[in-house]
Amino acid sequence: MSGRSRVFVLLAIGLAGGILSGMFGVGGGIILVPLLVTFAGLDQRAAAATSLLAILPSSIAGSITYLAHGEADLLAAGVIAVGAVAGSLIGTRLLRKLPLGWLRWGFIALLVIVAIRMLFVAPERGDSLDFTLLVALGYVGLGLVMGIASGLFGIGGGVIAVPALVALFGISDLIAKGTSLLVMIPTSVVGTISNSRSGLVQVRTGLIVGVAAAASSVLGSFIALALPPRLSSILFAVLILLVSVQLTVKAIRTR
Repeated sequence: MSGRSRVFVLLAIGLAGGILSGMFGVGGGIILVPLLVTFAGLDQRAAAATSLLAILPSSIAGSITYLAHGEADLLAAGVIAVGAVAGSLIGTRLLRKLPLGWLRWGFIALLVIVAIRMLFVAPERGDSLDFTLLVALGYVGLGLVMGIASGLFGIGGGVIAVPALVALFGISDLIAKGTSLLVMIPTSVVGTISNSRSGLVQVRTGLIVGVAAAASSVLGSFIALALPPRLSSILFAVLILLVSVQLTVKAIRTR
């Protein structure tokens, strides 16, 4: 692939990831990782690390749109981020040590679990959750799991945070998405710095994808604001299942 063709491929990957980032509050890594593996020739480890860099600009752009419409909880995001930052350091350390096969199948299993959960959860549009000590501890625990998934799989952690905030905490799906994108900002920064020290991040690739993703994430956010909550949940689940099937086929062929 020529240099110009590769840039066009990376821009297309970023545009797709950005729209999904804004629509579902997932940072875009859930689609960026498989696309970088399939079309950009990165292995799972490099794709996860590079995706974490690309997620940063799209998370910033998407969260601004949600904040402008009052669909994000700054306090919840701050508390979740405490656990997420710590978790991302754990995840990036595991990324350097676990075999690629484990990473691939672990990622697939995570996607299937989340998709099944989203099919059976009907989110409601409402207010954010009242803040108590128990809720705060729950947020920190969620952030820890989110951060580990972010560092390990390069997915930003939103694929964990959004379903959990909707199903476990009863938060509106739009507030969950906006809050998730806010949390991804510090998580992506910490995880990327850690991965860069290990030489896993392809900086130029990540920046190209990230700029395109940031441009399209605003459009994705407006689409999310217009979609009915049940339809949004079903579309999210279908997307995740399609990605998991594609990764499964590739994993079997590779083996």
